[in-house]
Amino acid sequence: MHQALLDLLICPRCLPGEQPLKATLAAVEGEDILEGMLGCAHCGTHYPIQEGIAFLDPHPREGGTGDNRYETPAVVSSYLWSHYGDLWQDEFATDAYRRWAALMEPMRGLCLDTGSAVGRFTFEMAKKFDSVIGVDNSVAFIRTSRELRRKRGRQLALREEGTLTRTEALVFPEDWPTHNTEFIVGDAQALPFRAGAFAGVSSLNVVDKVPQPLTHLRELNRVAAGRGAQLLFSDPFSWSEEAAEEKEWLGGQRSGPFSGRALDHIQDLLKGQGDHLLPPWSIEKSGQVWWTIRTHANHYERIQSCLIKARR
Repeated sequence: MHQALLDLLICPRCLPGEQPLKATLAAVEGEDILEGMLGCAHCGTHYPIQEGIAFLDPHPREGGTGDNRYETPAVVSSYLWSHYGDLWQDEFATDAYRRWAALMEPMRGLCLDTGSAVGRFTFEMAKKFDSVIGVDNSVAFIRTSRELRRKRGRQLALREEGTLTRTEALVFPEDWPTHNTEFIVGDAQALPFRAGAFAGVSSLNVVDKVPQPLTHLRELNRVAAGRGAQLLFSDPFSWSEEAAEEKEWLGGQRSGPFSGRALDHIQDLLKGQGDHLLPPWSIEKSGQVWWTIRTHANHYERIQSCLIKARR
């Protein structure tokens, strides 16, 4: 973890209060902290830094952080194809990440990519912001993202059928900077950053995967700068009680405060309705982006993700 991040970090367990974290460093290489501990004097929680990764999920699952579905090599491989398949011109790959990235304008300051998975949008934003941080609660995703940052690519074992795989080479484009990126393990519903720290924030295919969708949006809003910030949101709204109780959904219901379509409600929330997301945002664009996930050579899932680009 870059030492420069230390001034940004707060204890995610103490939210909505912002309690600083004190670093105890055990191993440092240049500007990177390889081993150490981040401690909160207020609540007594300690967050480890191991092999360069800061583990800042306030409620890690027993046996590791994140949903176990996202910790397997097969799922990591699927997400690597989904994020980067267009780089080797796979015939079934989509241009979703290029399209999302094109909506964000270059500007000074920091950018936050929540639910960063294996890092494509983080690396895209590294061309447009001074520094970018990707946050995900999957340890496997964060390890993979950091490996990609270090090696600027890797060999992929893409599942073909059963246990059969094929090898594909992922090589980053020469114009992709990686030195100004960082990836940490964290919770999109309890971001470990000071309020107003980011000039750009994103939530791509996250809101329907967390137990408290509105809390996630509030956190995204909290860490975004009060003026001059950009926000990119996109989601297919595949609401499921496996991820969140129905009462927490922001759409897809026949009755209640979020009855109807989620895209309409989230635009209203961003505009300030209910005083949940203040200062209010101005909606610049809405629409859809097609996104594809690959399980194996004979199984693909095509998903329409509804997008909102906003600014304040």
